[in-house]
Amino acid sequence: MTRIFLVVALLAALAVGVVNVVFVKDKINTLVTDRNTQRADKVQAQGERDTAKKERDTAKKDLEQSKQELAEAKTERDTAVKTAAQQTEKAKDLSNKLAQTTSERDDAQTKLAAYVATTYTADQVGQLGRQLKNTKEELDIAREEQLVLQRANERLQARLDRYEGTNQVVTLRADLRGKILVVDPKWDFVVLNIGQDQGVKDNGELLVSREGRLVAKVIVRTIERNRSIANIIPGWKLGEVIEGDEVTPAHPAT
Repeated sequence: MTRIFLVVALLAALAVGVVNVVFVKDKINTLVTDRNTQRADKVQAQGERDTAKKERDTAKKDLEQSKQELAEAKTERDTAVKTAAQQTEKAKDLSNKLAQTTSERDDAQTKLAAYVATTYTADQVGQLGRQLKNTKEELDIAREEQLVLQRANERLQARLDRYEGTNQVVTLRADLRGKILVVDPKWDFVVLNIGQDQGVKDNGELLVSREGRLVAKVIVRTIERNRSIANIIPGWKLGEVIEGDEVTPAHPAT
């Protein structure tokens, strides 16, 4: 009987040992799995942290560049405004001189036609005529310079408004009309036959149409005197843009 009890006790001990081994093995496997999961989470967290740091550095660099461009735009705008004011004053002075010279010439011609004695001689009348011509030429040059400065100021103001976020919509002349000269379907940009002289502005939006049907919308990125380059706005390409399509302002000035 004692042997039987010993055998039973031994078998019970072995059973308990097997159960403990299985339990410990499961516990070890669970711990290993948890460790691997935590390690993977740590690696992922480190990767996300590095990515966030890189994005933060890039954003900081872009911000500094935008600040620099804004400062440059303000400086250019202030210089253009100052120069335009000087040209306006010069044009005003030339206009006064032109009016005075014209009055003097007309007075002299009237007196000569009426054969009235005058202090003006024929040489003086000729001199007045030449002076009037020169003054007109100077006035025309001043007006042209003033127009160029005014357009440059408008471009700088548009850039400044864009950086400061005060004007999200660029308005264009309501009567502005143009055509597409070249189309690049790969990069989705077009060349227009209108530019600075016709009133095109940076970031101005134009509707592209053919036979009264809307085809696309483009936004101006580069301006020259008589032509400009615009990109097709994503989501506004309703059909294939071709050469000869007409363009009109998307936001005409009132």
